Amino acid sequence: MQQIIGFVIIFGSVFGGYVLMGGTFAAIWHPIEVLVIAGAGAGALVLGNPGHVLHELTHQLKKIVVRKKYDSEFQRQLLLLMYELLQLAAGGLKALDAHVEAPKDSAIFQRYPLVLEEPKLLAFIVDNFRLMAMGKINAHELEGVLEQELELIHEELTQPAKSLNKIGEAMPGFGILAAVLGIVITMGTVGEGASSGEIAEKVGAAMVGTFIGIFLCYGLIDPVCNMLKQLVGEEASTMEIVKVVLVTHVAGKPALLAIDAGRRLVQLNTKPSFAQLESWITAMEGGDDAGGSSRGGGRAKAA
Repeated sequence: MQQIIGFVIIFGSVFGGYVLMGGTFAAIWHPIEVLVIAGAGAGALVLGNPGHVLHELTHQLKKIVVRKKYDSEFQRQLLLLMYELLQLAAGGLKALDAHVEAPKDSAIFQRYPLVLEEPKLLAFIVDNFRLMAMGKINAHELEGVLEQELELIHEELTQPAKSLNKIGEAMPGFGILAAVLGIVITMGTVGEGASSGEIAEKVGAAMVGTFIGIFLCYGLIDPVCNMLKQLVGEEASTMEIVKVVLVTHVAGKPALLAIDAGRRLVQLNTKPSFAQLESWITAMEGGDDAGGSSRGGGRAKAA
């Protein structure tokens, strides 16, 4: 909703101000120039990027439209999922095999659908629990491995925003290109004996191309790139939470302390308090009669 309001303000300010100054929409309505500029930008985007970057860009743009947020409910599900997995791992990492090999069929993972809807995060969780189960690894080694992996993931996730930003920076240039083409057409009419009024009209139409290019750059593409960067930052922060939880667990800390270490990395606008985290865990353990005693014993040991 906030994004819609922002776009309404941009369009209302630019085009509303234009009308208030006495302009008419007929004078700036030139769909062929939009085709030239937008088409050149789309072509440059396709030409300059591999398929997987374009696929990720499409995926991120869809997330912006749907505006799926990593809200407090998502953070609750992520932290509780990690807590359950750590509690299960306390009985031996082999106990996790059935869950990490087929997370979508796992009863534990199915209790946290918001995490299941994030394929990259889900893969990061199960891959690193597999890594821990494959052999003994100390906290320092695990932290080094995860930092390298997260650096690569972040680079790949930010590439679509970088690529789109470059196209946005090129939009004024494509606008000038469309304007030059318009001037070329105008000069052709001069030789055909066009009147000064007709020439002025065509020159004005050509200049619309420059306006469209600048407007697309600063009014649309630039704010969209900023939204993509924030989206990637939120997604990367969820993986940082998982990393800290796993490293703290491997360092020998109890499950509750490991989860609290992850809680501290949650973004401030959705960060739960420690008391709230405890209440979530208490409610989860109290509501699971089948596994409540074992989880409760693990939490008592952590306390």
